[in-house]
Amino acid sequence: MNLTHYYKTENPSSHCIFLVSLIMGSVELQGTSGRRSSLEIVNKSGGELKEMNSEKKSNKKSSYFRKFGCLKIEENNEKGSVVETTGEPVNPTHLIIMVNGIVGSAQDWKFAAKQFLKKYPRDVVVHRSKVNSSMLTFDGVDVMGDRLAEEVISVKKRHPSVQKISFVGHSLGGLIARYAIARLYERDITKEISHETGNCKSDESEDKDNCVQEKSRGTIAGLEPMNFITSATPHLGSRFHKQVPMFCGFYTLEKAAARIAGFLGRTGKHLFLTDVDGGKPPLLFQMTSDSENLNFISALESFKRRVAYANASFDHIVGWCTSSLRRRDELPKRHHLSRHEKYPHIVNVKTTENAGPQHEISEVKAYDCKTIDMEEEMIRGLTKLSWERVDVNLSGSMQRFLAHSTIQVKISCINSDGADVVQHMVDNFLL
Repeated sequence: MNLTHYYKTENPSSHCIFLVSLIMGSVELQGTSGRRSSLEIVNKSGGELKEMNSEKKSNKKSSYFRKFGCLKIEENNEKGSVVETTGEPVNPTHLIIMVNGIVGSAQDWKFAAKQFLKKYPRDVVVHRSKVNSSMLTFDGVDVMGDRLAEEVISVKKRHPSVQKISFVGHSLGGLIARYAIARLYERDITKEISHETGNCKSDESEDKDNCVQEKSRGTIAGLEPMNFITSATPHLGSRFHKQVPMFCGFYTLEKAAARIAGFLGRTGKHLFLTDVDGGKPPLLFQMTSDSENLNFISALESFKRRVAYANASFDHIVGWCTSSLRRRDELPKRHHLSRHEKYPHIVNVKTTENAGPQHEISEVKAYDCKTIDMEEEMIRGLTKLSWERVDVNLSGSMQRFLAHSTIQVKISCINSDGADVVQHMVDNFLL
């Protein structure tokens, strides 16, 4: 990894500015040093002066780059060049894919990525997705999901040592990741054959259950799925009552927003479930069950952990229900929530077991938006799987009105109060 990985922006001219600043800073330092030590070098010979100047330049370069803790500088004395390398492990085994939300970029995950690398410096490689940024986030969940899937395959090829994979998505990024894993999902045929041929070693019911569970577990891009983590993600979309807090529960505003959802491109139609094409259900509704082409639920089920971080208050963009996969009457009472001693903004952590196939999602051919409760059907489909729900409350913080970005620590200087939430994510990560 080179230096531009950490300072890459969408404006190429910024690289030139950075390099010019670097050169000018070096010249200024050398000039200052020259004036200060001019009396000391009057009596030096030409060879000694040349050697001393060369050493000064080397020291200045080294001292400058040491400011970037992620870099290690190695000098090639024969060619006089500087090789920049990172402190990443040579053979990481766990690939973490971080996905930004709407109008976001890879830069949004800079803080969290550093925390993961600090905690697991020898085991993980963190990739902040770059293919869906800025205006590209209006192209639709499916288009962005396809881009992310191709990117994951490309990143995997660059790191042949990785064996496991995890996803961390913020806001819309969680939905993009859910679509991408369905594209990357592969059923584990070997374990299926083992079960079908009766190779389970024991006839005890417990072992049989384990055998069946192994059968259902597949791979993502050929890797073992570990953690699927979302943060303030509108899993149920933004169409339903009180799912977008900024509308203050007014039905008129909620209906008006749904009508003009196209203002946000195909992504807006997907979020407000208005993308009804040819009688097919909306995309987010389709993503709550397996279909002939994409196994959305099987892909989610293949992960050992599924975690939903949700703002219990002050998130004006994504409601508590849709981000935590709950019905309104299932939300805990706020006055019953207590702050965690180590993570002051974590107020509730609860793990639910598989709900089981109590109610199957209606088939696509039977879909009728006028007779079906889409919100309820989506909740039932997604909660067939176990989820860890982590509730976050930023009340009392000066940054609470930026809760949607603070839960991610999008910008360190203005979203720093969410650092404990990111640390909770890191500390509970299944390596």
